[in-house]
Amino acid sequence: MNYLAMAVAALTTLVVGFIWYHPKVFGTAWMHAAGLTEEELKNGNMLKIFGLTIVLSFVMTIVVMMLTVHQVGAYGMIGGMPTDETLPSFQVFMDDYGTNYRTFKHGTFHGFLAGLFFVLPIVAINGLFEHRSAKYIFINAGYWIVSLMLMGGIICGWV
Repeated sequence: MNYLAMAVAALTTLVVGFIWYHPKVFGTAWMHAAGLTEEELKNGNMLKIFGLTIVLSFVMTIVVMMLTVHQVGAYGMIGGMPTDETLPSFQVFMDDYGTNYRTFKHGTFHGFLAGLFFVLPIVAINGLFEHRSAKYIFINAGYWIVSLMLMGGIICGWV
């Protein structure tokens, strides 16, 4: 685990959110679709909102790491980090595939897939039950797809 990469990846949700939900990007459209006003948004507990966003985003980086860094599966097969008792087959596998597919591009690809096939359906289901518009669903899902792409790229590419 590269904790620095995970921390930077977790912070991308705030950076992307700052840009994505800016009034000149999707912020105004999102507020209207969500039925919120600027005053209502300003009344929120910002310390709680941003603090929990960072904590939950860091939790997400653990899952993103498992989705983007295929070598995590090799560690899972041996029950964790290699020890003196690790079978030689693990070392052969790591010699052959150790840093394969550890690129920013590969991580963004898996982040995109996770966003498109996991997050979009979740956001859409919630939006349907909340009687939200397609605009609301696609603005929020788009934010998560972009965030997951950057998170995946950072985690996977930061070797």
